[in-house]
Amino acid sequence: MEATSSSLPFWLVLCLCLSSRSWWVAGDDPYRFFTWSVTYGDIYPLGVKQQGILIDGQFPGPQIEAVTNDNLIVNVFNNLTEPFLISWNGIQQRKNSWEDGVYGTNCPILPGQNFTYVMQVKDQIGSYFYFPSIDFHKAAGGFGGIRVLSRPLIPVPYPPPAGDFTLLTGDWFKTNHTDLKAIVDSGNDLPFPDGLLINGEGANGYAFTVDQGKTYRFRISNVGLVTSVNIRFQGHTMKLVEVEGSHTVQNTYSSLDVHLGQSCSVLVTADQPAQDYFIVVSTRFTDPILMTTAVLHYSDSIEVPATPLPGGPTVEVDWSLNQARSFRLNLTASGPRPNPQGSYHYGEVNVTRTIRLANSATIINGKQRYAVNSVSFIPADTPLKIADFYNITGVFTLDSIPDHPTYAGGYLQTSVMAAKFRDYVEIIFENDEDLVQSWHIDGNSFFVVGMDGGQWTPASRHSYNLHDTVSRCTVQVYPRSWTVIYMPLDNVGMWNVRSENWVRRYLGQQFYLRVYSRANSWRDEYPIPKNALLCGLASGRRTRPL
Repeated sequence: MEATSSSLPFWLVLCLCLSSRSWWVAGDDPYRFFTWSVTYGDIYPLGVKQQGILIDGQFPGPQIEAVTNDNLIVNVFNNLTEPFLISWNGIQQRKNSWEDGVYGTNCPILPGQNFTYVMQVKDQIGSYFYFPSIDFHKAAGGFGGIRVLSRPLIPVPYPPPAGDFTLLTGDWFKTNHTDLKAIVDSGNDLPFPDGLLINGEGANGYAFTVDQGKTYRFRISNVGLVTSVNIRFQGHTMKLVEVEGSHTVQNTYSSLDVHLGQSCSVLVTADQPAQDYFIVVSTRFTDPILMTTAVLHYSDSIEVPATPLPGGPTVEVDWSLNQARSFRLNLTASGPRPNPQGSYHYGEVNVTRTIRLANSATIINGKQRYAVNSVSFIPADTPLKIADFYNITGVFTLDSIPDHPTYAGGYLQTSVMAAKFRDYVEIIFENDEDLVQSWHIDGNSFFVVGMDGGQWTPASRHSYNLHDTVSRCTVQVYPRSWTVIYMPLDNVGMWNVRSENWVRRYLGQQFYLRVYSRANSWRDEYPIPKNALLCGLASGRRTRPL
């Protein structure tokens, strides 16, 4: 259920404040209300009956549509038999990590209970998605698309498309999510995925209907667990126009790599003869290669898609690297605010701190684990954000993960890195392994200034793009390679830094970045929600009164 309003009367805002703690949200911005029921349900995405996780009976879940600065009120009822949380991939939660929906910031919603997320898509546009963040729930569904549109008076750098489609794709396993978790908990790796899905369907199970001669926007997200994918439209090209909130230089591609956790938008013009065409998605850097298809259906078509399917890249890392480097910021386009994107000169800001992060695979206590700078993250019973607020000791220790690789053996730790509000950091992701990595930082966007093969050295800074790189929240690091980002620490809170490879994240390749303001002011960070769920060592405490 959804309702929207552009102007709420004062008495209704006051009631909303008292019931769901949204009193601090700007009253002039529209509200969008959602009530979701999370349940189990039978799904057959690869022709085999599975226990799926449905939102309002849907797999994938319902689409969230919003406009810049909208307030989102999402009331989630957990009707599963296990704890549940939803996180919002790419929604920055300005000053509000309380609503991030990962176990380091939120207590789980217990079976039979509900929690109301109160968020604002502050100064954001773009394509994102939500997903369940506990255990292996993501392997059963519970994910869906998020669209944040520009405000009507803010120009978009292309004509309005005739339609706006969401395309959620990624790898899929026929095995139940609880069994996948048991496999990993036993110290074994997951089997190879059984297939790929497009919007919850297997091969040719989903169709997008278009009119000949018109142009359509496709918002593509890789919501899979372990593999990068490549997408192509048979007989058509794609014009890239947006990457996770950044308007891009509108380059044209015949195929496009989308790595784990990443989202982008392309324009596709239905400029071919009126028939049906295949949309092809295949895995990248895997042996064997998995492939699936959807249908681009011309509304006046009477012909089925022709074969053969369009081929794509297979193991060409250099091809993918060069494509990633071609993503550039459109400096003449307006962002979510009425000013050009290029007005923020990210390359001219002085870096105040350099952080080097190296991923590794390690055996700890006889079981496979994954680590960042030798530290394999283990969750605490009390969410770190809540422990920090109540000054509960013994849950975590600040600076329990080093700023630079140690190249020592791995060890277990509830790892938290301290950081100062308004610092400007250089983060170097180093990957000495033979598979592509994908990194995401909650609550923040960053500038991807460089990536290349081999070892990073200080001389690598000479190759950085300090002029027109894209700003995004998820970035890949190729095998035996490095990627560097610049990030302003302008969002106070406790933020998850994680691998988007679900197995690696679950087994420790993540940590939390605590961005702290000495002012301790509501101007910099909102207070604990009145409806916050409290668990672990915080059980029985009261939230701060109004």
